[in-house]
Amino acid sequence: MCGIVGYVGEQQAAPILLDGLSKLEYRGYDSAGVAVYDGKEINVIKAKGRLQALRDLTQDGNGLKGTIGIGHTRWATHGEPSVHNAHPHYNQSRSITVVHNGIIENYQPLRDKLISKGYAFHSETDTEVIAHLLDYYYKGDPKEAIFKVLHRVIGSYAFGILFQDHPDTVYAVRKDSPLIVGVSEDGNYIASDVPAVLKHTRNVYYINNYELAELSAHDVHFYNEDLEEVEKEQVTVEWDVEAAEKGGYEHFMLKEIYEQPKAVESTISPRIKDGRVVIEELNMTDAEIQAIRRIYIIGCGSAYHVGVVGKYVLEKMTGIPVEVDLASEFRYRDPILEPDSMVIIISQSGETADSLAALRKAQELGAKVLGIINVVGSTIAREADNVMYTWAGPEISVATTKAYSTQLTALYMLGILFGDIRGKITPSEYRTMIQELQSLPEKIQEILGDKERIQWFAAKYANAENIFFIGRGVDYASSMEGSLKLKEISYIHSEAYAAGELKHGTISLIEDGILTVAVSTQPELYEKMISNAVEVKTRGAYVFALVSEDNQGMKDVADFVVEIPKTYACFAPSLSVIPLQLFSYYVSVAKGLDVDKPRNLAKSVTVE
Repeated sequence: MCGIVGYVGEQQAAPILLDGLSKLEYRGYDSAGVAVYDGKEINVIKAKGRLQALRDLTQDGNGLKGTIGIGHTRWATHGEPSVHNAHPHYNQSRSITVVHNGIIENYQPLRDKLISKGYAFHSETDTEVIAHLLDYYYKGDPKEAIFKVLHRVIGSYAFGILFQDHPDTVYAVRKDSPLIVGVSEDGNYIASDVPAVLKHTRNVYYINNYELAELSAHDVHFYNEDLEEVEKEQVTVEWDVEAAEKGGYEHFMLKEIYEQPKAVESTISPRIKDGRVVIEELNMTDAEIQAIRRIYIIGCGSAYHVGVVGKYVLEKMTGIPVEVDLASEFRYRDPILEPDSMVIIISQSGETADSLAALRKAQELGAKVLGIINVVGSTIAREADNVMYTWAGPEISVATTKAYSTQLTALYMLGILFGDIRGKITPSEYRTMIQELQSLPEKIQEILGDKERIQWFAAKYANAENIFFIGRGVDYASSMEGSLKLKEISYIHSEAYAAGELKHGTISLIEDGILTVAVSTQPELYEKMISNAVEVKTRGAYVFALVSEDNQGMKDVADFVVEIPKTYACFAPSLSVIPLQLFSYYVSVAKGLDVDKPRNLAKSVTVE
């Protein structure tokens, strides 16, 4: 879980590598390094900590000369964060240099074998095994050596490789870890994500598993496992450079919170035609939709929370039973999928390792898979049977905001479409849902106008040690997301509970002055949530109520209230999540933390 950048061309490589790595900082990392060939040897410079330390060592790249190189930001898996564990890694003669994303699961037996052959290791990483294996198999043909290595390793990987014997070529190969190739007139690039190359090109190729890319300054070739050259389709990335920049905001997270009205509109507008929901990319007939017996929604982290909302929404709108699974658990419980089932995989990046494994397991079991994805051309998007893109644009901050909101919107639209086709929604209800769906961007914008009150309140609780979130129905799912956001970027311990479960044990955690966030947007549950708020307040809690504007009873009980505009009850999570995102953001800012790059976390989780 880290960033890879490579370049070969007419420009000096090191400044390009450093700039590309800076665009991948959101992925999370604890060390960084670059390798540049200067015409005589491959020079490697590495540093622990933030990218600025590497910039200082290389004079912003100007201290390293050469027009070909690879760079890396590392998120530690094998071995502590340190200079000797940082990438790039190399063989003993430093004639082969490697950067790697992913995990080599069988690295220990490979390491033992290489030691028995006389190889010496200088790091604790699994990646150094690759450098020595390449050395072991290299007989003059880099492609042949690379594929021999691939046949020996088990795990996930994306490799960028330099061979000193081939000083004009960068090699790249992947399995289950993202890697793209960018092409331009001034040179060619490899990267683990699009933002790293947007400054230079929007023309990219997406590498498939076990495909090898061979890049020179003016040519790119791709090969399969049989070393046969393959033709690939070039894709034009629609994002522009500005979309991946802060645009005057202090943090990407705040920028992306404020981009949510536009992002939600971008998800909705192409799919509403003449007042009807039309999702052409589903490629499903009415008969196939009517035949669905069960829906399984699978995701990780915030995507899982979207799935929890989806369970409530889809069951209510469509009458189809819905199961929600954590992707990391799905394939380990020997899942039984009913015939005529639909599996929905939700992932912002489309590269989440656990979600990708769940997708493949579902397909093994005979299910058709729909991917709800943000990144065009990502692995899940390519492997799913059908894809519904959210069109949120690049999301840089590790803590998701606009991707979450657009994923919710996608599920609402599925609910409306399926419910209508299955006869579960009346014409009057349908019109109301469409109107309310189309009004969500405007209502999100209205909530963003109340940020000053939330900022003031967040500053009061920046030093809290424990915070609880409670809710019922879809509000419980929103509470889960609010709690996750807070702990992700503020490092405050927080937990979300179904409010009705408080009396079954967790109310014992309530102490004097402890903040409890009560989310209450569902009219049929107002009275029960008021009772829960009274229960915790009686035991000393300070109650922050997040309510629909007509929930007067909760306003009378709570100590601090944030209102959201009234909407169709199933759509309330799209509005209630906004104040929760702002609260988490401003708590983190008040604590002086690195909002966009929280410790120990990565944006695209490409290891299991």
